[in-house]
Amino acid sequence: MDTARPRNLAGRSRRSMGAEMPRDPWKAVAGSHQESGAERQTTAADAEQPGPQTEELMEEVLHIENLLIALKKVTKKKKKKRKAPGVDGMTVKQLPGFLRREWPAIREQLLTGTYIPTSIRRKDIPKPGKGKGKRMLGIPTVLDRFIQQAILLVLTPIFDPGFSDHSFGFRPGRSAHQAVEQARGYMAEGYQWVVDIDLEKFFDQVNHDILMSRVARKVKDKRLLKLIRRFLTAGIMDKGIVTPRERGTPQGGPLSPLLSNVMLDDLDKELERRGHRFCRYADDCNIYVKSKAAGDRVMASLTRFLEGKLRLKVNQEKSAVDRPSNRKFLGYSVTRHRYPLVPRLRPAPESIRRAKDRIREITHKGRGRNIRKVIEDLNSYTQGWMTYFRLSEVVGEFKTLDGWLRRRLRKILWQQWKTPRNRQRKLLKLGVTSEMARRAKDTGRGAWWNAGSQPMNYGVSTFRLSQWGLLSLLQMHRTL
Repeated sequence: MDTARPRNLAGRSRRSMGAEMPRDPWKAVAGSHQESGAERQTTAADAEQPGPQTEELMEEVLHIENLLIALKKVTKKKKKKRKAPGVDGMTVKQLPGFLRREWPAIREQLLTGTYIPTSIRRKDIPKPGKGKGKRMLGIPTVLDRFIQQAILLVLTPIFDPGFSDHSFGFRPGRSAHQAVEQARGYMAEGYQWVVDIDLEKFFDQVNHDILMSRVARKVKDKRLLKLIRRFLTAGIMDKGIVTPRERGTPQGGPLSPLLSNVMLDDLDKELERRGHRFCRYADDCNIYVKSKAAGDRVMASLTRFLEGKLRLKVNQEKSAVDRPSNRKFLGYSVTRHRYPLVPRLRPAPESIRRAKDRIREITHKGRGRNIRKVIEDLNSYTQGWMTYFRLSEVVGEFKTLDGWLRRRLRKILWQQWKTPRNRQRKLLKLGVTSEMARRAKDTGRGAWWNAGSQPMNYGVSTFRLSQWGLLSLLQMHRTL
């Protein structure tokens, strides 16, 4: 998430800090604005001015530039992905008009500490993989999302510089790839055992009192502290019934990722104090040690720390001390190796299974569609998948997945052709000899077997599929 902060807000005059939203916020966000109203160049005098006083952060949250950036982030459209409305049904398109009418009253409530967030809408989504249960999302109203985004823009520069260098999740300028590469570096140094800690329902189990005590270490504005707690305790609406919330920071709001890092920063500092090699991405934490005995000791002591000090529950079934090649971290695993051999990155077996499940969904829906349209949908998915797994140094899985994917497409064609006579005619048009086409139509076997047969591989060749637009995973990996 991009959490860029408006420049020089601390150097503004108090009069400009109290400015209201412009007459048309959406127009101001969409267009460019010159200095004298919006943004001036950084000067040496600005650089020498002290940072914002954390006792007056609400004024900075409500600063015009901060609000415009927050509004742009909330209303920014994403291709094929629209943000769902909250319990009030307001969409992001309706937000600018609503703010033009209601912002002065809302701003006054925020300044006086009387603003009450609306209940969040519950939405359960399946966890990746079959039989993994569901994950709860809490979807705030678009107005609350806008206010949370404005708060996030101000709090990120305050908290992020103090976070650990071993923390990579939901931070500007950091990524999952950096975490994976750092983990691989520890393995290459000879740390061949991993303590893989899984926190049970972390986002649903965060203790509000402990979290707010961590936030209050750097935020002294009582109005802002009260507002953040109200966002945490806002009820959850499910099927028209609002349930009070006493713990957790449900995923779905802009503030949740930052608050999760604030909560787990104590864990990072404890691991650094002990001198451990570790990588953390949100609630996914791996610690690398040189022996299983050391790993068992670390697992026991960290379980006591997490459950005693932070009141977070460690999932004993999913946590383990094991070889890195038997575990996955952010979708990646590594080859088996013995030091000083360097481990090689590869997609974890579970990541391959999930990719195949998604490809099955796409190809199953394509049984009645033009094959080129199906290929377009497949390319859209596989390009994103390969971009994420471009760090992989083992390419055998990509070659195997390529062959399996092409067979899925041939199966679709075989099913679409339906009758033996039509199948023979289609194969002849694709350049298959008459004898091969005749034998193919009379096999009496199923679609999957025929999709791997010689006539189908000859007629619907790899080259022909590439002419129809199919992208090869192996070729994409080489290019990336």
